[in-house]
Amino acid sequence: MANNDTEVAIIGGGAAGVAAGRRLAQAAIGCLVIEARGRLGGRAFSIDGGAGNMIDLGCGWLHSADRNPWVKIAEAQGETIDKSMPPWQRKPLPFGFPPDEQQEFFAAQAAFFERLAEAAKGPDRAASEFLEPNGRWNHLINAIGTYISGGDLNRLSVKDFENYDGNENNWRVVEGYGTTVARYGAELRTALESPVLQIDHSGKRLKIETARGVITADQAIVTLPTSVIADKEFLFSPALPEKTEAARGLPLGLDDKLFLSLENAEEFDQDTRIFGSTDSPRIAMYHMRPFGRPQIEAYFGGNNAWELEKGDDRAFFDFAQADLVRLLGSDFKSRVKPLGIHRWGADPFAGGSYSYALPGKVDCRAKLAAPVNDRLFFAGEACSKHDFSTAHGGFLTGVAAADQVVAARKRRRSA
Repeated sequence: MANNDTEVAIIGGGAAGVAAGRRLAQAAIGCLVIEARGRLGGRAFSIDGGAGNMIDLGCGWLHSADRNPWVKIAEAQGETIDKSMPPWQRKPLPFGFPPDEQQEFFAAQAAFFERLAEAAKGPDRAASEFLEPNGRWNHLINAIGTYISGGDLNRLSVKDFENYDGNENNWRVVEGYGTTVARYGAELRTALESPVLQIDHSGKRLKIETARGVITADQAIVTLPTSVIADKEFLFSPALPEKTEAARGLPLGLDDKLFLSLENAEEFDQDTRIFGSTDSPRIAMYHMRPFGRPQIEAYFGGNNAWELEKGDDRAFFDFAQADLVRLLGSDFKSRVKPLGIHRWGADPFAGGSYSYALPGKVDCRAKLAAPVNDRLFFAGEACSKHDFSTAHGGFLTGVAAADQVVAARKRRRSA
């Protein structure tokens, strides 16, 4: 690998990595973004879904958009912000889910969320403990929990769930959230297709072993997903067991999205939704005509997504097609065709979608984010106490880690 020396190595080129790189560049500190994939963006990933319409196979919503830094970045890049109401703020379409049942469900869900808020004041427990025993709507409440957190409620910390500080402003980038993140890092110095094998911090300078050679640096900002940190026993040398354990307390949940083309799409209003089932352990949700396009964006979360990933891309399509045919009639089978999916659980550089805390592990976010000896710094959505599971959480922790690097270098010069 040519030119393999830098002041600061940034390990991971997702939202946190490119944000850290841009902040260091502003401070005139040399950095190199080391990315395992052949592209920037990480779990933000846009592709052309046909007719020039970009689709987000990773994160797609500008959550807390009124304070989300990616909004201004996208606008500065000349991209278009869509502020339409998201489907989850609208009533579902009645197919298989009549209005009277919807009313019962929303009342049960509201009561569940109230119980979680109260429970968070006490000792941490699994969110599933606050479902109604044998409740009619438990499966659907759990499915929605997986869309929010990626994990099923029996694995989800109540305190962590309540720590999330989102609001009702949820917008989208028409040209793709992944497009925005990748463009933001386009001018940074990068080493792509360079999976990191080990970070040796035993000597005066860091030695970062990659699949394409060794990179030396004064300091490093590690933005790898928790699944990668937890699974790579020898990632750090000497070992950092507190980081490994913190990452294991913050596993990545799973949310996969399948995009379908839809013939005669005008039958459905824009940005509406259909639940494939309401009383099954395996529930998918279908976002009809996102951006008004002739498409369906299908969501699969938690254990349902993990089970489908045991197959291939076709397993997701077959599941969705069967759901839609059952609800909308046999002629619907010929109206949908697959456009794209990325199986994040099977992705060796992700291992899932975004982090949630296991019960009793809510403090792992701060432990993961803590610097080590003013040489190793940590960022990524899992390091955020209140904005985890989001690209803006990644951004904010990336900037914070870069600021820590700047401060540490000033201390070193003045010592």
